[in-house]
Amino acid sequence: MRSSGGDARWCLESYFRELAKRFDAGFDPANGNMLTEAEMTPPAGWLLVARLDGAPVGCGVLKRLDKAAGEIKRVWTAPSVRGLGVASRLMDRLEALAVEQGFGAVKLDTNKTLTEARQLYLKRGYGEIARYNDNPYAHYWFEKRLP
Repeated sequence: MRSSGGDARWCLESYFRELAKRFDAGFDPANGNMLTEAEMTPPAGWLLVARLDGAPVGCGVLKRLDKAAGEIKRVWTAPSVRGLGVASRLMDRLEALAVEQGFGAVKLDTNKTLTEARQLYLKRGYGEIARYNDNPYAHYWFEKRLP
């Protein structure tokens, strides 16, 4: 599930195109808390790519917020694999990475249009919290305490 340049770029670009179609006012990555390559490279962050039969089918990022917490961003799966548990496996690995880094919690946000994401986070034990960032596309903010 580790990143490789072209596959990671394809996943992120596919994710951004989908958001642009789904969000009421579209989506501009430059306005949506764009992550730099450095923020997705250890020790600042980790970009994972999920593959099926060698082809990229999803991605997710764990970004270091501070010594005690991380933020999960850009969790996306290709429409062709939705319902197969790819997003859950990505979340499992991102949360495990957070534990490996010694984070006591992970945070994330989501848009009101992404109802399936919100359901996934609630099912995984994330609790709604007050706004913790300035993401203009976010309507919900979540946190999960880690062991």
